[in-house]
Amino acid sequence: MNSDSENYSSLISKCIKTKHLKLGQLLHSHFIKTALTFSTFLANRLIEFYSKCNSIQSAYKVFHDIPIKNTHSWNIIISAYARFGLFNEAHHLLDKMPEPNLVSYTSLISGLGHYGFCKESLNVFKSMLKQCSNLIFNGFTLVSLVGSCARLCAPELLRQVHGAAVIMGLNSNIIIDNALLDAYAKCGEADVSFSIFSRMPERDVVSWTSMVAAYAQASRLEDAYRLFSQMQEKNTVSWTALIAGFTKNGRGNEALHLFEHMMEEGIPLSAFTFTCVLSACANLALIARGKQIHGYIIRSTSRNYFCNIFILNALIDMYCKCGQMRSATMLFEGMHEKDIVSWNSLITGFAQNGHGEESLAFFERMIETSTKPNHVTFLGLLSSCCHTGLVSEGLWILDLMEKDYGLRPRSDHYAIMIDLLGRNNRLEEAMCLIKRVSKGSDHVGMWGALLGACRIHGNMDLARKSAEVLLELEPGNAGRYVMLYNIYAAAGRWDEARQVRRLMMEKGLRKEAACSWIEVRNTRYQFFATERFHCQIKEVYEMIHNMVDHLYDSGYLPCHSSFLPEED
Repeated sequence: MNSDSENYSSLISKCIKTKHLKLGQLLHSHFIKTALTFSTFLANRLIEFYSKCNSIQSAYKVFHDIPIKNTHSWNIIISAYARFGLFNEAHHLLDKMPEPNLVSYTSLISGLGHYGFCKESLNVFKSMLKQCSNLIFNGFTLVSLVGSCARLCAPELLRQVHGAAVIMGLNSNIIIDNALLDAYAKCGEADVSFSIFSRMPERDVVSWTSMVAAYAQASRLEDAYRLFSQMQEKNTVSWTALIAGFTKNGRGNEALHLFEHMMEEGIPLSAFTFTCVLSACANLALIARGKQIHGYIIRSTSRNYFCNIFILNALIDMYCKCGQMRSATMLFEGMHEKDIVSWNSLITGFAQNGHGEESLAFFERMIETSTKPNHVTFLGLLSSCCHTGLVSEGLWILDLMEKDYGLRPRSDHYAIMIDLLGRNNRLEEAMCLIKRVSKGSDHVGMWGALLGACRIHGNMDLARKSAEVLLELEPGNAGRYVMLYNIYAAAGRWDEARQVRRLMMEKGLRKEAACSWIEVRNTRYQFFATERFHCQIKEVYEMIHNMVDHLYDSGYLPCHSSFLPEED
């Protein structure tokens, strides 16, 4: 390579670094005039320049015009097409390439994996092994492949890829080990992840964080916390992985405590950190804490936080679950961009808070924006109909789901519909729906909804049939026995009621104590039925008695006959 080529190559490198398309085009024009485009080396540099400047058509034109293409020419253009997600073109070029090498295949494998085409990524790998048996894949190929296996949650495929790498004698390093550790974790194989982790000669913060996340995903929170405590260096991802684990496993208070500790340590907060702690607040209905976090997001120096759709969706979900529909709606209306999660959160929020008509109105608005509904959307809509007794609308929505949107109703959708029919004393229709649904006879939710409706309307025959099915499907669920007892008691059939009670005692089942909670000054207070040892139990019962008096004054009469006592 002469000095002119070196100088021109240096100029092209500067154009790539600065993304200076105009200057690169001037150089290209000069090359054409001086016949330098016949230089394969400089032509390859131009292909790289155009692809890095997102001008794929210009890149292909340069490639097409090269009189003598070398392997590098083919690899650059294949890599460019794969990076842009143009896989048909990339496949076509790979097929036409005289002698594809490992780089050619790896570009396509990694591109497919990056865009979520994981099965196709693995198929290209299999094709590579068949057509080029002499090729031995490298670490970069392996990292792409194990990533695809992880996204498919395919542990068997992952073991095969891992085994092939070992057989081929691929030398392990920290990047490969981290990728394998993370992939096995995402496939639910935390013990295998720890086996890799424990054998690693060198570990970095990614290794430790991946292992913490592995235990958190497997609901082994004590192991995750123990490992987290041993970490010499912790970053945002490490803290967030543990917070996410506690939130996901219903231990929101610990998640919020960790969040406070994270802030005290001065660790930068990410969008995912905020979504996790807002989810914890939503699950615990801690509106005051949620508002504090909302305020922190507004005051944050990173204004991008408040434009982040994931954070905004988490805030809407939190306000909905805390019953603050006005705040949720204001946030929603202020969003510049809305996705299906935004619409679903609000539709479901209105449904859960008893505003069925508003839920349906927002669905109509959503359709007007050409946003396609999904299964979650229809769960929210059916719930809104159920909470407000809109039977005709519920049946219409169930029909609309499959007819207009090609979404086959799932067992959860049918369970809500059966609940809706049952609440409105259309028990025979509910029973027919169970019979009509494929595998409906094995779905606990459907029979549970029917049994609850039988209790309300005193239908003994259907109640007995529902209970028999449920006791067979869930023999250890005390709640089903309690409901059947209460149905018999309400009908004055005390012999059957006592028989149910006796069956519960024989199986060692106990009714779980009812629990409620309230948030006062950022502290959550729990109260259990029959509790006697709370520090303010006297005041609590005084308040309950006052409320009962108000109920009596309003004409309420309790039904004592259907009460199943906690103790004998």
